[in-house]
Amino acid sequence: MKKRSLFGLGLAFMLTMSACSVQTENDAAGNSTNPSANTTGNPSGITIELLAQSTSESDINIIRDQLAKNGFTVKLNIQPDYGSFKAQQDAGNFDIALSSWTTVTGNPDYAVRSLFKSGGDYSILSDPEIDKLIDEAATQTPEQFIETYKKFEQRLVTDKAYIVPLYNSLKSQAFNKEVVDEKSIRLSKSRSLPWEELDFVDKSKRDSTPLVLQQASSTLTSLDPIKGNDGSINMINTNMYVRLVNLTDDDVITSKGSLSLNHSIAEGNSEYYFILRDDIRFAKVENKVAVDSGERVGAEDVVFSLLRAKDKNSVPDHRTYTLHEHIKNVEIVTDLKALEAVKAAGGSETVKEALEKGLKTKISALVADKNQANNKAGKYQVVKLTTTEPFPQVLNYLAHQSAGIVSKKQVEKINTYDVATFDKNKDIPYGDQNTVTEGDKYNNTLYASGPYILAYKNDYEAVFYKNPGYMKGTEHEPRIAKIIVRFIKDADSALSALRSGEIHVYYSVPETKYDIVKGDSKLKLQTIPSNGVTYLLFNTKNREVAKSEDLRKAVLYSINQDEILQFYNNNKIKAFSTLSPLVKTGNELKADPAKVQEFLNKYREGAKK
Repeated sequence: MKKRSLFGLGLAFMLTMSACSVQTENDAAGNSTNPSANTTGNPSGITIELLAQSTSESDINIIRDQLAKNGFTVKLNIQPDYGSFKAQQDAGNFDIALSSWTTVTGNPDYAVRSLFKSGGDYSILSDPEIDKLIDEAATQTPEQFIETYKKFEQRLVTDKAYIVPLYNSLKSQAFNKEVVDEKSIRLSKSRSLPWEELDFVDKSKRDSTPLVLQQASSTLTSLDPIKGNDGSINMINTNMYVRLVNLTDDDVITSKGSLSLNHSIAEGNSEYYFILRDDIRFAKVENKVAVDSGERVGAEDVVFSLLRAKDKNSVPDHRTYTLHEHIKNVEIVTDLKALEAVKAAGGSETVKEALEKGLKTKISALVADKNQANNKAGKYQVVKLTTTEPFPQVLNYLAHQSAGIVSKKQVEKINTYDVATFDKNKDIPYGDQNTVTEGDKYNNTLYASGPYILAYKNDYEAVFYKNPGYMKGTEHEPRIAKIIVRFIKDADSALSALRSGEIHVYYSVPETKYDIVKGDSKLKLQTIPSNGVTYLLFNTKNREVAKSEDLRKAVLYSINQDEILQFYNNNKIKAFSTLSPLVKTGNELKADPAKVQEFLNKYREGAKK
């Protein structure tokens, strides 16, 4: 325990030192690991720089100790938040970066494409063999892709040591069961917490009392759904923008609670049809309160949203385009006979018959104008999505928050800048968090198609109001009028806030806090295995680890997952890659000190030549 306390003091010192020194990529180029350095007490003579966020103190401590045990000296580069961490990562100021990824779409392609494919939104790799295996697996059935993904993992970890897997986490949340109705709060394997179903034990509080949630980050990447894919906005954008489909709690594609009443796949798995509901209108904010904009969410907004989602150049700093690169085209269907002429996949029925299942009124007409849709009268809008190749996993991507439906009219009104010459100092894009932050720049231009809209935020909290035009009178109409998301970065402070009643739900409770929650009679803990994996990512430029597989493998075999699981009281699960929660390949990482020394010796021999 004393060691951990001393580490905490060292961590605070490192925060003070490293948070003030963001280097450029050119600076980083001259900061390579020096294999010949004589470091006192370091038999290998090799220093490894570990980049991490301050919230990961336990993992940092374990990694540092395991590497030190195998002869490395570990230099810590600890950053206070994700923005600072990303700046250091982009500048190349690390040998290994403590990273994590949650597959929030429930499909394996999402677990690898953005992270490891050349040109991926978050990828720093460029390996043709990795690219080939990712693309090959994407076209295969679950029975076929196990072997392909096994080869992918072996290339990624065993052969090239591009990453070091650490563990697969449990997904958790705790709530005050005296305040929150236990039947209303869901914990899903992939999708974020659905707010519209949340309710109070005392239903009379729905309109008068805010429900208070919590998240760590107060800096929101972007409220434009295609411009962010991180923990600061995933839950927020998921609840601000409706999608064509959703995921059930166990990752099955469903139209329930989405913009579509039904969906159907045509024979050949390249054409996807969605029949839209007509009872959602965009919410906007006036005087910091949500009001009905009067604009219906319709097919033209779907076409606009998905085509911009797949277009890398539709917005500056587009962070999710690779998720949607399999979309070839999106269009509005107006010919009813076209639906009757196409067979649905896996059966004898037509697409029209598949789309009509469960509808109170059969399809009598298809309309292009969203304002002419009238489901009760049989007048519907249908959208057809065509993929570049057969790709059923496209439906999982359509359930992702980046496929949220925005208002074509509003986004085009705000985004008048030239993408090629975008100037962040003067151009204000749709979804800029500064436009919803209290102060001189506050000018909320959001149009939300989902159950809630963000009215305003500050450094302390963000305030959301129910969309008054969202599925009114149905089971999906939001119950609670006002939701507050409190920004509390520290886990101890968040748990204290939950226990004191300051917040009502604590999303993502650390494993080390489970026993405290279980010991509080007014709290309830929910846990399930998640799709989240934590791993170490190696630098691929300007460092010795970028050039030497042997050095990377020496680090790889220094990591002992059994010790990590033991520290977390077996509330973690072994992982081999970001695929581990989704595809059982049988691959496993085993620590091996003998291999560490073998690869260090090979590295030294290579360095001498």
